[in-house]
Amino acid sequence: MGNVKIKICGISDGAAMDGAIDAGADYAGLVFYPPSPRHIGSNDAALLAERSGPRIARVGLFVDADDAQIGDAVAAGRLDALQLHGSEAPARAADLRARFGLPVWKAIAVSSASDVKRAEQYAGAADLVLFDARTPKGTLPGGMGLSFDWSLLRHYRGSLPWGLAGGITPANVAHAIAQTGAPLVDVSSGVESAPGLKDPARIKAFVSAVRKG
Repeated sequence: MGNVKIKICGISDGAAMDGAIDAGADYAGLVFYPPSPRHIGSNDAALLAERSGPRIARVGLFVDADDAQIGDAVAAGRLDALQLHGSEAPARAADLRARFGLPVWKAIAVSSASDVKRAEQYAGAADLVLFDARTPKGTLPGGMGLSFDWSLLRHYRGSLPWGLAGGITPANVAHAIAQTGAPLVDVSSGVESAPGLKDPARIKAFVSAVRKG
């Protein structure tokens, strides 16, 4: 599984960023969504960008954000990609990709096979789809440690590059990859000691489980 890409999402402090880099993760996720315990502002994003430099790609996570908010985050965090985790339609994804000149990842909330099929709506509009667990109404759209039936992706052959998120931990990530064939895995709460607090030891264990799996 050495070719599986790894994203550590919800990095909000220097220790977590260092942990992701030292472990060999490919992407660091920066959350720009105030209700999330992992939310950071422009100042923190700038500090994390300066700290990490070119050693890891930075993906900004947004939930139905406006252009101004995204533009501020892109500049401060020196983002390499945009992750849309709200109700953004394909047209919105395509517009943001053109406006900011960055790859766009679109999260797809999954609870059934029909949700997986929705990913094809983003062909030509997004650069990657990220299958995540559907969360209850009125809660955060992700980062809650919930998973879905991974067998729904067992025979997935979509036209877009894709990744797997939701409920993945150091203990189950190898099984998740074996079940789905995911070329990218995205973890947040699974490497935390408390909501929003990343544990460098758990990050290391997660990356090791992927690379050795």
